[in-house]
Amino acid sequence: MRYIPHTEHDLAEMLSVLGVQTLDDLIAHLPENLRTQATLDLAPGISEYEVIARLSRLSEKHTGNSRAVSFLGAGAYAHIVPVVVDHILQRAEFATAYTPYQPEVSQGTLQVIFEFQSLIASLLGLAVANASMYDGASATAEAVLMAKRILSKRSVVLVPRSLHPQYRQVIRTYLHGFPGLSLVELPWAEDGRLDMKALHQHLDDSVCGVVVGYPNVFGVIEDVAAISAATQQVGALTLSVTTEAAALGILKAPGELGVDIAVAEGQSLGIPLSYGGPGLGLFACRSRYVRNMPGRLVGETVDQDGRRGFVLTLATREQHIRRERATSNICTNHGLCALAATVFLCLMGKWGLRELALRNVKNSHYTLDLLRQAGHSQLRFVAPFFNEFVIEVPHARAAWQQLKDRGIVAGIFLEEWYPELKDCLLLCATELHTREEIEDLVRELSQETAVTQRA
Repeated sequence: MRYIPHTEHDLAEMLSVLGVQTLDDLIAHLPENLRTQATLDLAPGISEYEVIARLSRLSEKHTGNSRAVSFLGAGAYAHIVPVVVDHILQRAEFATAYTPYQPEVSQGTLQVIFEFQSLIASLLGLAVANASMYDGASATAEAVLMAKRILSKRSVVLVPRSLHPQYRQVIRTYLHGFPGLSLVELPWAEDGRLDMKALHQHLDDSVCGVVVGYPNVFGVIEDVAAISAATQQVGALTLSVTTEAAALGILKAPGELGVDIAVAEGQSLGIPLSYGGPGLGLFACRSRYVRNMPGRLVGETVDQDGRRGFVLTLATREQHIRRERATSNICTNHGLCALAATVFLCLMGKWGLRELALRNVKNSHYTLDLLRQAGHSQLRFVAPFFNEFVIEVPHARAAWQQLKDRGIVAGIFLEEWYPELKDCLLLCATELHTREEIEDLVRELSQETAVTQRA
């Protein structure tokens, strides 16, 4: 659906050129009985997403197609993307998001990056944010290497097993063959949060950084403040990783909790789900570490005539400086995705993002409450969660497959990532899930579980 921002003045001008008074005059030649029937039966005040959903349902009646209802999460999340985001992305000025080498001819692109950085710094609660990180996973690995650059004499980074497995794999890939830095994985406690006893056992002066998911892969909200305090006692850095950026609409910003480097996946901020991408890496740190930060920084200045302008103020990648001094080999500008996130955050504002987050919390907890009432599943981790949680279901693999055949994707089967979590499903509910869809999930899952238990 296209966003067409015609004002009343625009409409009056067009009608004047056409020589008519009203929009109805354009179809006055049609028989009156047809004109009175050509209306959409939409309630007043209906939201953009509800209009799209209504039209999609109508189209399915004609094509015979049906849309599977998905409760997938774990790093890629379905959220409302206002059509104005796509409208701005399609403007000719943003047809290319290539690297802004020459500021005198790249002011628009540079301004977008500057605004993006300002928004992300505020979202993550740290002094400075960069641009042009590929996605959350590679940003996490870059943060680990940054911690090593800052504390070069230290050799260990602690990573919880509850960090997204694909993020951990990317870290291992980055560290493969990297001398002087090893990765130690920490277990989770019974409630799903990082095992603090194990953390304290491994914290010493060899640790350069501690990575923590916020929330972690199970949707659980970690006690980041306690982890940061423990990490600071040995002079190490705390690195937070947020795979669901919408959670930051309601959770405290990582910087407020003592985090030194915060990274996140920005896909939730105005970027629709696609076939594996694109993502958007968010990256921020404390000002004293800025010289070790990868990517690039755009700064605001004035020219010789006092006019506001934008320039690249820090670009420590290998295309700009000698390779041996570069902090990163990231060589592409992720400007289009950054623009989408910028438009989205500006549209939502602080309170809009909070409302979005609250709707996610409400839907996910409503899903859990219904599952508990049905009595065939059990919450695996009791720590607070945002919009996804882990339930234990008898014969989960068979139940998951049966629901998939009926057009319901009941989250992710976790045993493939964590063998010890047999019969566990990771379910995610966002603001896009209706009560009817949630109730269908619970009813179908309960029926299938009851059947497999009898069998």
